[in-house]
Amino acid sequence: MSDETTPVLIGGGQFTWRGDPGASPSPTQLLKFAAERAAADAGLGADVLARIDGLAMISFAIDAQGERRVMPHSTNPPATLARRLGARPDWSVYTRAGGNSSQYAINVAAQRISEGRNRQVLVIGAEFMGSGVKRLTRGLGFEDWDDAEDLPPPEWIGDGRPGVSAYEAVHGMDRPINIYPLFENALRARDGRSIPDHQRRLGELFAPFTRVAAANPEAWFPIERSAEELVTVTPANRMIGFPYPKFVNAIMDVDQSAGVLITSLARARELGVAEDRMVFLHGCADANDIWNPIDRQDFHSSPAMRLTGERALGMAGLSVSDIAAFDLYSCFPSAVQVGAESLGLALDDPRGFTVTGGLPYAGGPGNNYAMHGVVVMMQRLRAQPGSFGLCTANGWYLTKQSTGVYSTRRPSAPFRREDPAVLQAQIDALPRPAVIERPSGRGRVETYTVIHDRDGFRMGIIVARDMADRRFAAIIPGTETEALASLEAREGIGRSGTVARSEDDRRNLFTLD
Repeated sequence: MSDETTPVLIGGGQFTWRGDPGASPSPTQLLKFAAERAAADAGLGADVLARIDGLAMISFAIDAQGERRVMPHSTNPPATLARRLGARPDWSVYTRAGGNSSQYAINVAAQRISEGRNRQVLVIGAEFMGSGVKRLTRGLGFEDWDDAEDLPPPEWIGDGRPGVSAYEAVHGMDRPINIYPLFENALRARDGRSIPDHQRRLGELFAPFTRVAAANPEAWFPIERSAEELVTVTPANRMIGFPYPKFVNAIMDVDQSAGVLITSLARARELGVAEDRMVFLHGCADANDIWNPIDRQDFHSSPAMRLTGERALGMAGLSVSDIAAFDLYSCFPSAVQVGAESLGLALDDPRGFTVTGGLPYAGGPGNNYAMHGVVVMMQRLRAQPGSFGLCTANGWYLTKQSTGVYSTRRPSAPFRREDPAVLQAQIDALPRPAVIERPSGRGRVETYTVIHDRDGFRMGIIVARDMADRRFAAIIPGTETEALASLEAREGIGRSGTVARSEDDRRNLFTLD
């Protein structure tokens, strides 16, 4: 195994701004702060950043297809950052949207280093919607993007397809806060729990996350909360999408950045990086589930999570019992439950599921949360030399999955990232239900949620099967308060009703019996 091509993470840095939005760092400054901290973490000066030959930036949330918010915007964020660092990387890319992007970009960068195409890569991302939204209302821009207009578009990596189909979107299945509750209710019904019992379970699952966040100096909400507090609906913790009150939802409006420096082992030694700073990627994998949720086998599992976990562990030559620490992607409780189940972990596993505190508490910086998980995992593994940590990253709606296994221990075999097409072929071959877009007549609820706004019910989202067992999506209008209230009071899955087209012929409307 050649030192020239063994990839190693030598430094990780993160930064959180909680101050006055009017004085907030620009997005590029946020990135630069994290990059400089990553260099310092490796025991190097900031001048090393000018010598990177690769730059992979995680895309800002405002660059996601269909994003509704308009903010000051660079035409090429990686190039803008490279200018600020004084760098001229040969490989400079911007990831497509998705919370898998951080781990995916690390996997790609490590592969490039293992193939001798790069020797020193910065993988980095940030989110600035915490201050950005407030600055927008004040008419404030970001001065250091004034030079961006003369830049060409970036080179993109990753799968850029929209997260859902037009059919799903018109029925409200186009936002995480609307879709992840569909998974949660399906999990509850599958396991036969009552609504009150399941709500307690959600609080018990995420209370330990708040405890970790409270001890994390970079957490957005470093506040420990009880299980009861997390799931009790109050004016401060209003219901968002049943069964999720606000306190168990990921928080995207943050100002946070994180990044890692990855080099070949030979380059790390040339730079004088101490051996005890080095963290190796022992195993990795990437795959997508069947793309559109409406087409999946069920709403309570993720074959891509299971297969990427198995592949990453297999590449590392480990089993899940060998892992000392986990950071499972935690945008909502359903993601954690499905992730744990995919790895064969019990929900009360004493090792815990987060090293940061998770997206609702440490912060959910757009597509870049998983980078924070990797940075903190590096710290954890250095404190426990030779131990192993596993990080997962989830994009869109349990759709895009990336996994990494890390340790300070040097791998015994050359780094060989499997072509993602191998796992993808297995997933694409899975059977899927028939879908009917214009159903009529009787139907049975397969899963559902009730979406709230600040004034009450906004709508119900129903996924159901017709009498021919074909799946369809529908809504219950927010004016149907009695029906929507009943879906929160007693189990809705398995209930029957009637579906018909709306008067404008745009959507399916469901009427409960």
